[in-house]
Formats: sequence, C-alpha cells, structure tokens
Amino acid sequence: MRKALISGLKAYRSGVRYWRNLNRVSDEDVAAKRIVSGEAWDEFCDTLKAAGAAVSGLDAPLDPLTQAEGYRYLSRLARAGLEAFLEHADPRAPELRRMVHETVKMGADNPDNHYLNATISGEHEYRIRGRRGSVHFLTFSTQKGGYGQGLGLPPTGFLSSEQLELGADGELEIAVSCERRAGNWLPMEPETGLLMVRQTFLDRAHETPAQLVIERVGGDGRPSPLTAATVDEGLQGAAQLVAGASMMFATWARDLKRHTNRLPRFDPAKSTAAGGDPNIAYYHSYWRLEPDEALVIEARPPECIDWNFQLNNHWMESLDYRYFTIHINKHTAAYEPDGSVRVVVAHRDPGMPNWIDTVGHPHGTMCWRWIHAADHPEPRTRVVKL
Repeated sequence: MRKALISGLKAYRSGVRYWRNLNRVSDEDVAAKRIVSGEAWDEFCDTLKAAGAAVSGLDAPLDPLTQAEGYRYLSRLARAGLEAFLEHADPRAPELRRMVHETVKMGADNPDNHYLNATISGEHEYRIRGRRGSVHFLTFSTQKGGYGQGLGLPPTGFLSSEQLELGADGELEIAVSCERRAGNWLPMEPETGLLMVRQTFLDRAHETPAQLVIERVGGDGRPSPLTAATVDEGLQGAAQLVAGASMMFATWARDLKRHTNRLPRFDPAKSTAAGGDPNIAYYHSYWRLEPDEALVIEARPPECIDWNFQLNNHWMESLDYRYFTIHINKHTAAYEPDGSVRVVVAHRDPGMPNWIDTVGHPHGTMCWRWIHAADHPEPRTRVVKL
C-alpha cells in the first residue's frame, strides 16, 4: 500500500510538471499561488494528520504508553523536519547541525553516536575543516533520496577516521565533491542531497568530539533569499519526513515481531538503503517481557572497532539514555573470563553485571551492532524467570 501511494504521488507530480512545461508555468509561479492561497500550509497539515495512521495502524500496540510515545514521536519528527527542510535546507550555505539527538530519535538511533547533518547538493563542491578530537571513531557519508520519497537514504560516498590524513595537531580538511580530489576526499553524486557525520564514543565522559565546519567552495556563506518556492518545498519536505519515516519504521517494528526475543541479522541491503553504515552489521529485533521475566543475551565479541546493544520503544526510538542504562558497548561492558559477554534485559535490577533497564516498557524494539568487525556472530538469546 505504501509503495502504491508513493508511486501514485510520483506519477501525479510528473504529470503536473509535464502540464506546467506545456503551459509554460514556472515552479515559482505555482509555489507563489500555493503560498498566497494557503494551499501549501493546508497540504502540510493534511500530511501530518495522515501520518497518524502509522501510530494507530500497522499492528501497533494500543496501550496508552505506546500510543503516547507514538504521537510524541510524530511531534519530534515534525520539529526535526521543519528545522532540516525550512531553516537549514540551503545547499549554498550548509551548516552541520544535530538533527537526531536526545529528544529527536528515529530508526534505532545509536546512544553512542553524536550525529551531525548538513544539506548539500551534487551541483556544488564543499570543504570540511576542523580537528579530529579524541572520539573513538568518526565517519562521514553522503546520501541521496529522502524518507517519504520511496528512496530511503542510499549512500553516495563514505570516509572513515581510519582513512583520514591528519595534521600534526589533529587538524583535518576533507573535499566533498563529485570529482575526485587529492587528499581526504568524500565522494558525491549529482543527486546527493545530504551529508551525515557519525561520531561514535566508547566513553563520552573522557573523549572529546571532533570540531567541524563545512563551507561551499567559492561561496560567501550567505544563504539564498527566501522565496515562496523554498517555503513550499520546505513544508513538503518536512511533511514527507514525518509521514515517510514514521511509516517506514512502524512497518519495520511490525515485521520485527516475527522473531520476538531473538536477534537475527537484519538485511544489510535494507539497512544501508535506509541510511545505515554499510560497515556495521545490524541485528534489529523486537522484545517482549512479562514483569517476572528477563531476556539474557550472550555473545563472544569478534575483533572490531566497537560493538553495542540498545533497547528502544516500539517506534524504534532509543530509550532515554540520559537518565537510564538502556545500552552497553565494548568499553562499558563487564566480560566473562573467556571473553564472552552476557547482557540482561529486565524490568528491575537483577543484581548482575550488564543490566539493561526497560524503563517501564513491557515491549519494544532492540538493536545489536558489530561495528567494522572481522566476524559477525549472531547473539544468543533466552527468556528466563527472574
């Protein structure tokens, strides 16, 4: 149904563009009419209203907590969408900003990550400058597409801290362009529209993040003048994010229930197309526990840059890691004498190492990651009585 809806929208937009070309009506003229008449705003509000179907449908739990989190989730997506597509959507004057953070979450956001995004375009060339810092791992990627457009966020370029050439004091400079450049180069394609930076911490309290800025080569840093078209397009983009992301991840959550309380590997092609790091093996799943039950997860970590496990709510939002222990990683875990690790998910502290707090949730989604690992063993799981 979702694919049919998106295909229908694409066909409609293509027809509209064809009609405009025949009648020599410019996009700016159409946008001006939509803004003056209020049609652009009405369409934005209608799309937000329609996005509520992701919360009430798709086999979503109808308990008050899940539904309350669902509507808060939509409000968070709307906030992120307006920031990304209206306030900071000019590829002529890009700015690295945190779109996903402690109170905007989506797609099993990693609590160990500090995410930065910038709107860019394959029509231009960019330069990233800054200092590496001591954060454990750092990756840069360019992507195209967008949630709600039926494209996901497939990658168009990738660069990791292992590949970076640094100055004596950790300074760095990266060329972001469609054409190859000497030194640190992050590829783009003509359709590229997004830059994503992931800073992955092992120990946030003792690691310093990279300090980064981005600039358009040949630009003066000033944004383009506001027009009716930019506002119209911004409202459409924000609405598509809310509708597209909520629908996609609600569908994922529904499908993950098929292997509740197990952790099989998630389809790598599917995760990469949705904007995931192609060098990470993801194990997305669903969990459900009675008040007197615990989920025990055991694994022997392979050689890797990092690994982690996290607990999410039904909407694939990480639980509140600011105040509760809802995730664990390579550095924070306590290990068995043989090098294996045992993680215990439970509603209350069982008095054992590596306890993951459900924070009052009876069910939700979860994710295990092997990050740049030599091997990808599937974590073993079992439900036990407390």
